[in-house]
Amino acid sequence: MQALFAESPLLFILAAFVIALLVGSFLNVVIYRVPIMMERGWREQCTVLSASPASELPEGRFDLVAPRSRCPSCGHQITAMENIPVLSFVLLGGKCAGCGNRIPARYPVIELLTGILTGVVVWRFGVGWEATAAIGMTWALIAISVIDIDHQYIYDNMVLPLVWAGLVLSLWHPMTGAETLFIEPKAAIVGALAGYLSLWSVYHLFRLITGKEGMGYGDFKLLAALGAWLGWTMLPLIILISAVVGAVTGVLMIALKQHKRSVPIPFGPYLAAAGWIAMLWGKQIVNWYLDYMG
Repeated sequence: MQALFAESPLLFILAAFVIALLVGSFLNVVIYRVPIMMERGWREQCTVLSASPASELPEGRFDLVAPRSRCPSCGHQITAMENIPVLSFVLLGGKCAGCGNRIPARYPVIELLTGILTGVVVWRFGVGWEATAAIGMTWALIAISVIDIDHQYIYDNMVLPLVWAGLVLSLWHPMTGAETLFIEPKAAIVGALAGYLSLWSVYHLFRLITGKEGMGYGDFKLLAALGAWLGWTMLPLIILISAVVGAVTGVLMIALKQHKRSVPIPFGPYLAAAGWIAMLWGKQIVNWYLDYMG
């Protein structure tokens, strides 16, 4: 199979795209259920949260496997034919088969986004372990980003495994010096430390000056994960891209009255997008900049 994909890169990209559509459907489940699963766990462990009405959260077993997906409006159980990524949304006219209420367009959008980004990763890295690692990173960044948009929170059980994965993958760095996604262990360790401490320092300096919190600890950990994967040399590029895109997007949203000034804008999605770009083309961007400035 690997030989077939190596001979036909287009076939490999198409196969990865189709598989990623299915994964995108699962990521919709992760994005919806993980925050609920975490809150249920917090309520069981922390008596402070017991004042919140328990009826807000589903009872019984609730994880990434059970119960079966249902329409949030009428409770109609989603059948296998109604759960085909993108296609089912189109065939159903974007409406629930049970009650006819509109299905949020975000579900097929996330599925398509997962498929497209996965196809780009496969096109960039080709057949091999680099593509496998980059695909896993891509899927994780999508889930983390959308959850941060919805809840303004980055969960430790999603971001910390990325830190460890980056450190572990550095053990596969080739000693030949060949260009590869897997950086050397020293660069990964320094990258994780620098990623965390850089935003940690900015956070405390901003709070010291303004008395307000500018970002959350999840952002520190996400940048630490990106540093562990890509090394400390990519961190300035990631921070620059995320800051510029975040500032422009924030100004546009406020100008178009799509966002209130008093409501914080999550920074995680911008870090994730910048990290994904750096993972695929970071070295080329840096080299282009150095050549341009030189």
